Amino acid sequence: MHRVECTICGRVQGVFFRDFIRKNAIAFGINGTVENEDDRSVKVIAEGEKELLERFIEILKEGSGLAQVEDLSFKWSEATGEFHDFSILY
Repeated sequence: MHRVECTICGRVQGVFFRDFIRKNAIAFGINGTVENEDDRSVKVIAEGEKELLERFIEILKEGSGLAQVEDLSFKWSEATGEFHDFSILY
């Protein structure tokens, strides 16, 4: 299992982007969290199989209908197993 931490910039807050991320994570069987950051970016921590996480990242780059992703950065590490589902943090 692998872990990826992503920071997504652009028009990604106030456009249901976190819900879009959560729905896709659940569809891929990925566990983790998503939350808005004070700098108007969105932070994702996701754990799962590397191939599924790579596909998940590609979907995040595309964004949802109202969102406009301008930049996505990420870093890989080993999964910690701390997550049992995928949730939106407020």
